[in-house]
Amino acid sequence: MTAETILEKLVEMSRYLGDPANDLAILGEGNTSARIDDETFWVKASGFELRTIDAAGFVRVRFRDVLAALDLPNPTDQDILALLERSKVDAGVTIRPSVETILHALVLQLEGVNFVGHTHPTLVNAILCSQKAEEAVSGRLFPEEIVYCGVAPLFIPYTDPGVALARAVRDGLNRYLDTYYQPPKVILLQNHGLIALGKTAADVQHTTAMYVKTARVILGTYALGGPHFLPASAVERIHTRPDEEYRRALWRQR
Repeated sequence: MTAETILEKLVEMSRYLGDPANDLAILGEGNTSARIDDETFWVKASGFELRTIDAAGFVRVRFRDVLAALDLPNPTDQDILALLERSKVDAGVTIRPSVETILHALVLQLEGVNFVGHTHPTLVNAILCSQKAEEAVSGRLFPEEIVYCGVAPLFIPYTDPGVALARAVRDGLNRYLDTYYQPPKVILLQNHGLIALGKTAADVQHTTAMYVKTARVILGTYALGGPHFLPASAVERIHTRPDEEYRRALWRQR
């Protein structure tokens, strides 16, 4: 796909995530991105709403320049702003990349990840802002959750957005890959929100929608004594079933 075609799909995905009817993000909440090639990606600029965003609300930046932030010893806010300005492919563009651009650059480096959607769904945050957040998301509850959201989410304790959060996610991803040998489809940020990773824009939308349903189910289980998680053997079986992989492939084409 061309950079322009990728941007069209990113705009469509972003508007879905920002649609008030979906209750995933309001006002300036959330940000999105998409890989263009090995060197650059699109990312939402600060000050734009997902609900109404168009192509003018995204900026093309370089992976190398953005990821350099992870190696800065004690960067100030001004250091990061300057770095993000330097990362823009078109220096004449006046819009500023989101403060979460570093996080997007990091996860877009993962195998099979081309699109990223970060939202603040009310139902998901009802869990992530609770005393039992980590416990509540520690197991899988039903087959479709596994099909669309993976074998497990990556849970990240609350961290200040920006470089600190990107570093925390980097460390969490290293642990996750050591455990599961594949990247997550869902990253849960305590007291913050949800990140969905996908090969396609449709993947991000489907994963986000299914995890919101998962959150609704989790909340419901606590009214009846708490969640009854599937055993690990069942999770692995569902994740590797050929018919489920076929179903995933069909949905990616929609």
